Amino acid sequence: MSNLSFKGGIHTYDGKDLTKDKKIIDLLPSSWELVYPLSQHIGAPAEPVVNIGDRVLRGQKIAAANGFVSANIYSSVSGTVKAIEPRRNVQGVMTPSIVIANDDFYESAAPIPVKPIAEMTKEEVIAVIAEAGIVGMGGAGFPTHVKLSPKNPEKIHYVIANCAECEPYLTSDYRRMIEEPEKLVAGLKIILCLFEHAKGILAVEDNKPDCIRILKDLCIDEPRISVKVLKTKYPQGSERQLIYATTQRAINSTMLPADAGCIVNNVDTIVAIYHAVIEGLPLMERIVTVTGPAIKYPQNYRVYTGTCYDDLIEAAGGFKSHPGKVISGGPMMGFALFDTHVPVTKSSSAIVAFTDDIVSESVASACINCGRCVEACPSRLLPSKLADIAEHYDEEKFVSMNGLECVECGCCSYICPAKRHLTQEIKMMRQTVLANRKKKK
Repeated sequence: MSNLSFKGGIHTYDGKDLTKDKKIIDLLPSSWELVYPLSQHIGAPAEPVVNIGDRVLRGQKIAAANGFVSANIYSSVSGTVKAIEPRRNVQGVMTPSIVIANDDFYESAAPIPVKPIAEMTKEEVIAVIAEAGIVGMGGAGFPTHVKLSPKNPEKIHYVIANCAECEPYLTSDYRRMIEEPEKLVAGLKIILCLFEHAKGILAVEDNKPDCIRILKDLCIDEPRISVKVLKTKYPQGSERQLIYATTQRAINSTMLPADAGCIVNNVDTIVAIYHAVIEGLPLMERIVTVTGPAIKYPQNYRVYTGTCYDDLIEAAGGFKSHPGKVISGGPMMGFALFDTHVPVTKSSSAIVAFTDDIVSESVASACINCGRCVEACPSRLLPSKLADIAEHYDEEKFVSMNGLECVECGCCSYICPAKRHLTQEIKMMRQTVLANRKKKK
C-alpha cells in the first residue's frame, strides 16, 4: 500500500495515546452563563437578532449572518439573554458577544425545515448549510456555504475529507470516525451531490488503521468515494499539503483550493453538514479533546458552543498541578491562553495543558546554518533567511523571497536546534505585509 505524502514536514511525539481510546462523552455546561462571540468565523461578524431580557430556546438563531461571507449563530441552551457586550475570546481579544443565562431546561426550538435529500436542489442544500451557520471546524472558521459555492462548480474534480488530524494530542476527529463513521460518509455524499463531476476522497493518516478499515468497508459500494492512506507526518492535514498528497495538484497563497479543482472540509464540518441537511439541526455543538500532561483525566467531550473552557477542564478532573502552558487547539498551531475563562466556539478543537512551558524556558541563539528548517518546510522556503528579513522589516525582500507562501505550521521553529522563533517572526511579517496591502486598496 503506497502511503501518500509531500516534501518536508516533521515527525513529532503525537500524544494521542492519552485520549485516542477515550469514547466521546456528552458534557452539559456547568457554568450558569454561556458566551457566544459574534465573530466565530472568517468574514463579517454576525448581527444580534435578540435583545437583552429575551428568552431563547436551544437551536434558536441569536445572531444573523451579516453578508455572504459570514455565518449565523445559534443558542445551544434555553435561557435568558443576559447581556450583549464585549467578552474575551481564546486569542485574548475583547470581542462583541451574546451572553445567555442557562435555565437548565434545554427546551428546543423547531429544527430548520428540510426535505428528503433526493428532493432538494443544489441551491436548497447550500441554503440549509448557510442557515445552519456551519463554518470550517478545523480551525480556520471559513463559512462552509461560501466554500461550497465556487465560481465554476463543474470544474470541481475532488471533494476531500480531511481525516488526517495531524496535530499532536488531538483525537476528536479520530473518535468521530470510530464512533460515527456513517455520518461522515453520508455528509460527504451530500457534498458530492453539489458537484456531479467530482470524486470523494477520505484522506486518513496511516496511524489510524482502524479508521481506514471502517471507512473502506462503508465505501465498498460507493463508486464515487475512495479512501486514500497518507503517511503520518506533520502537517499532513494542512490544506495545501493534503491536496498535493491526494491529487498531486499544487496551490499557492494566491489561489483557493477550488482553483485546483478541489474542495476540502474536515471531519467535524462534514458531520455538521449531515446534521443540518438530513436532520435540520444548526451548528451548536462540537467535539473537543481535553488533554496534555497537566490534565488529570484526559478525555474527548461533545460540548455545547458557548460553554466555558473552565467547565471542560473541571470535567477532566482539573490540573494535576499548576500548568506551565495551556493551549487552545493543537500545540503546533493553537493559541496559548493566559485565561481559561473563555468560551467554546465553532472552531474550538482542543484544550492542551502542559506541565512546563518549554518555549519560554528555551533561550534562542544564533543560527548555526544547519539547514534543518529548510528541509522541514512543507512550502519549500528558507525560514532562517525569512526570519532574518522579518527582523529587519524589509517587506519588499520578504515578498520577493516568497514569505507569503508560509503556512505558519511551526515546523521550522520545532526543528531549529538554535531555538529561534522562526515561525513567530515570519507570521508577524506576513501579517504586516497583508495589512499594508489592505490599506492601499
